[in-house]
Amino acid sequence: MLKTKRWTRALFASVMTASLLAACSNDAGQPAGEAPPSGEPAAEGQGAAAVSESGFPIVQEPIKLTFFAGKAASAPADWNALPVWQEYAKMTNVEVDFQLTPAESLAEKRNLVLAGGDYPDAFHTARLSTADLMNYGQQGIFIPLNDLIDKYAPNFKKLLEQYPEVKNGLTMPDGNIYGFPTFYDPDFTSVLIGSKLWYNQAFLDQLGMKEPETTEEFYQYLKAVKSTDLNGNGQADEIPYAASGYGSLLDELKGAWGLGNRGNVHNRVDLDPETNALRYIPTHPRYKELLEYMHKLYAEGLLVENVLTIKGPEVNALMDEGRVGSSVTNSPHAIGGVTIEHFVGAPALSGPHGDRIFSRARSPLIDPGAFVITDKNEHPEATVRWIDYFYSEEGSKLFFMGIKDLSYTEQPDGTLEYTEEYLKDSSKFVSWGGGWYPAMLTAKTFKGGEATPESMAAAEKVKPYWPEEVWPQFLYTAEELPRFTPLHTDIDKYVSESTDKFITGDLPFSEWDNYVATIERMGLKDYLELYTAAYERYKQ
Repeated sequence: MLKTKRWTRALFASVMTASLLAACSNDAGQPAGEAPPSGEPAAEGQGAAAVSESGFPIVQEPIKLTFFAGKAASAPADWNALPVWQEYAKMTNVEVDFQLTPAESLAEKRNLVLAGGDYPDAFHTARLSTADLMNYGQQGIFIPLNDLIDKYAPNFKKLLEQYPEVKNGLTMPDGNIYGFPTFYDPDFTSVLIGSKLWYNQAFLDQLGMKEPETTEEFYQYLKAVKSTDLNGNGQADEIPYAASGYGSLLDELKGAWGLGNRGNVHNRVDLDPETNALRYIPTHPRYKELLEYMHKLYAEGLLVENVLTIKGPEVNALMDEGRVGSSVTNSPHAIGGVTIEHFVGAPALSGPHGDRIFSRARSPLIDPGAFVITDKNEHPEATVRWIDYFYSEEGSKLFFMGIKDLSYTEQPDGTLEYTEEYLKDSSKFVSWGGGWYPAMLTAKTFKGGEATPESMAAAEKVKPYWPEEVWPQFLYTAEELPRFTPLHTDIDKYVSESTDKFITGDLPFSEWDNYVATIERMGLKDYLELYTAAYERYKQ
């Protein structure tokens, strides 16, 4: 289905995720462990001496680069010691010094480094927003990549040509591309979705119920789980729905009310099918109906008791105990240290008006600022060649799987499997844990939770209800951002707080009109005008 609709319908995202581009022999370089060929004649131009336009090594004489890098909690503590980066240094003649900053202090440290002027050659996995790209790009701190991509990034250039919407989503209003993104293969639907709604099939079988396909059937299933001793321990301890927060379920259910028809990157704005204009979802009457449904689940005790405060590991433990009837999570079958059976992916649910859209669909353009090059870099051509490899299949394999026969093996049918040593401790081999990385992720070269057979089967169930078009992030001009950002921040905060209160009952639905009027007074008209301007640029 993804190839029969316009690309944005097939667009993916989303958090760890893998066979889109076949690497050209001269463009993608050689697989890890093989002797690289001599590079082509050196390119000409400033900083380009001895930089090969294709093949490996990238440079004949070794060079050193320093990268600021964000380290997620699940990522290794020292990337410089990892086999994946040591092997790539041998292949390329480019030695990278990864200077890691923990995710919890990343934004503060990154901003201080940029403000102080003592910044590195590049920022890798540093969680830069599109506003950051525009701001520092216009200051000349991040260099424009357009011409460099055209000459030194054949893999990424091919991707932009194959998917023009990716190029639209990366091109700032000034016409420049400043960042290499996280990119998910649009055919890898499971990773585009990320977390999924799961049902406990064992509970359904015991209840003699079929898989819920409507919001009413889902409600009846949750009620039955609550009122039946399905685990046979003589206690009423079954939990109909458990997850950390209700946000994922809310986003999952929006499509059953015809909302979220352009995917979940813009989770509060979509396209009004009647006017073809942008629509602010939280003020729509259908959104009120959705919140009333969510309040009913909350009030009747069908959501885990501490849904607003419970953490993911606690939810996993409850699932491991066999007490949970449904959940939105990545893949129950791939949770480390937890034995979870019987869970099956849910289809997109049909709502009270007959709507059935998978509203949690994501764009494959996940993080436009995953990698940027600064004006301190004396080797921008070599740096672009260095990063471009990870948008080829071989480069994606190296990044996500590591070194052949060390962290993975290749089976006779061509599939890849992690070694026992990798499965014991992946942090000894690769650095991608935690996401936000600059690379292309495909089903062939990524074996995380989204690639389990159960997750792949769950993704197939929702594909028939994929939105007609899935939007990536929109981009705002330097003039628009000072107006848009405070409007977005204030309105978003008010809506989030009010949504909590509507669902928990702290705010009665008799206050709905006042809630809508408050959002309008906060500047909703101006907000949507700015949003629309960015949308029109994206379309063009």
